Amino acid sequence: MDATVAAVTLPAAVPFARPLLLIAAAMVAVPLFKRLGLGSVLGYLAAGIVIGPAVLRLFVDPAEIMQFAELGIVMFLFLIGLQLRPSRLWSMRRDIFGLGTAQIVATAVAVTWFAMTLFDLSWKGALVAGVGLSLSSTALVMQMIEERSETQTTFGSKAFAILLMQDLAIVPLLALLPLLSPQPASGGEHPARALLEVIAAVGGVVAIGRWVLNPMFRLLAASGAREIMTAAALMVVIGAASLVSLAGLSMATGAFLAGVMLAESNFRNQLQVDIEPFRGLLLGLFFMSVGMTVDLEVIAGYWDQILGGVAALIVVKVVVLYLVMRLARSGHADAVRVSLFLAQGGEFGFVLYSAAVSAKVMPAVLGSGLITVVTLSMAATPLVVGLRRLLLRRHPAPEIDADLVESDGQVVLIGFGRFGQVLSQFLVADGIDLTIIDTDPAMIRSAGRFGFKIHYGDGTRLDVLRAAGVGRAKLVAIATEAPATTNRIVDLVKAEFPLTRVFARSYDRAHALTLLDRNVDFQVRETFESALVFGRETLKALGLDDDRVGAILDGVRRRDAERMVLQHQAPTPGALPAPGPRTSPPPDETSAEPLAADVPAVDAEPAATAAPPAAAAAITRRPPPVRRARRVISATPANNR
Repeated sequence: MDATVAAVTLPAAVPFARPLLLIAAAMVAVPLFKRLGLGSVLGYLAAGIVIGPAVLRLFVDPAEIMQFAELGIVMFLFLIGLQLRPSRLWSMRRDIFGLGTAQIVATAVAVTWFAMTLFDLSWKGALVAGVGLSLSSTALVMQMIEERSETQTTFGSKAFAILLMQDLAIVPLLALLPLLSPQPASGGEHPARALLEVIAAVGGVVAIGRWVLNPMFRLLAASGAREIMTAAALMVVIGAASLVSLAGLSMATGAFLAGVMLAESNFRNQLQVDIEPFRGLLLGLFFMSVGMTVDLEVIAGYWDQILGGVAALIVVKVVVLYLVMRLARSGHADAVRVSLFLAQGGEFGFVLYSAAVSAKVMPAVLGSGLITVVTLSMAATPLVVGLRRLLLRRHPAPEIDADLVESDGQVVLIGFGRFGQVLSQFLVADGIDLTIIDTDPAMIRSAGRFGFKIHYGDGTRLDVLRAAGVGRAKLVAIATEAPATTNRIVDLVKAEFPLTRVFARSYDRAHALTLLDRNVDFQVRETFESALVFGRETLKALGLDDDRVGAILDGVRRRDAERMVLQHQAPTPGALPAPGPRTSPPPDETSAEPLAADVPAVDAEPAATAAPPAAAAAITRRPPPVRRARRVISATPANNR
């Protein structure tokens, strides 16, 4: 008893005790649950249960924390909106309104029937329970999908479409309560006026996002005050959420609309960077507040009905979602993934069931029990999702949805292998708006864990290049490994987007000449610069002074450039073909052009280059240190890369 009293009075005695307790609980629980393979969400929920009213009673009013922590959901939906342009949102309309509506109706009917049959509820209470449990947790599902780097997969896109429709359904579901309430109507607002308010609020967010925000951010950026940009980003998110909430829509819907309106803004990346830290902290705080709502006394008193309700809810939603997905012609694997991820109740249930109890539609004990069912179903979601490993053993990883490639970056980077990863660091470091596409799903998921946003797409397809914004980009950087692939992309970009500058990675010297024939704006052999650095450091290690090393390096670079010009102007008949994939050496490496074409330690250029005598003399001049190296390398055929 004394320990409990001390725990309750601690927040009042120690300054900033409440934030410290929340942070400490998260620091202990989240890494532990991550190490156990249960995910961070379950860790937050467990931390909330322990420090909440059910166990230690360090926090006795979860609603107080949840009201503030809901900003995490708001910011999360805003960031999702930033990734979706209006055109992309319009292309999802069938999944949003068709698939989403079918799921809500089918699940509500099934849950209502089960509630009336198995739990002997009145039809009004069963209907409210059914429509509330038909919704899933947007925050939980999208967080888990993002943690697994699957937001760009086909199933991730369909799951988000269903969740978005569920958020839009909040207003009509709340409007259902007065119709079911036995209490006399209080002269509420006319439905037509409520609809006009919703339209006006949404229209206001769209108009402000389209015509006000970009000029405002340009003005603030000109001031050079970084903290003001962060404040403005928070104001946009919270302001849009508050505006639509006045019309009865969820705050998350307003933030999502604001994000969509800013998806084409030049400040999109900056907004994402500014909001991301707040989103992560507040979303974790929201999950902790959900854990605090677990009432162990209710569970102890009605454990059989509550556990039965949780099991029934999960089974019904999995079956209904799977059937709806299959009827919508989705594949088996995607249908299984969507049904498992969306098998829980949603945070909207807390609002709906509290309002239903106030309206006398259901008794308080039923409302409390349903809230507990929702909470436990959310806590069970990571375990339910884990079943997909058993159900989809013979199925490949989820396919990346190429339709998500819709960007407007200053630079389009095609290929995110070793070369592209290093290149991207230069661009990201200066805040350049960058669009990256690659065809390796494993690479995309792996890079997503480190914060890189990479789109799936085949750079040899014109539709992918258009969707990636090549026609609007200032520059296209082609960093693909296979020379044949690079050549096809260069040809396509030059033909369809002649005003866009093209920088390309070349495999070796022969491929570099091929790219020069295709009039790329810049090319570099993938190993040439690293070889120069290696040579420079080698000479330094041998005791040469910096001036001498610099002179040798400049000479090697200059002679190589001169030879490249000569070879490009007078191509050799039967030139060396481009090598095959990196997994094997060039098939004709032994018949490659002599080293004399590439290494300055050779006495003359090959006759096939037809170099003028003066140029040949200039090319063959070399400093003594390089001549000494000739014995080591002159016997090795090579294709200077």
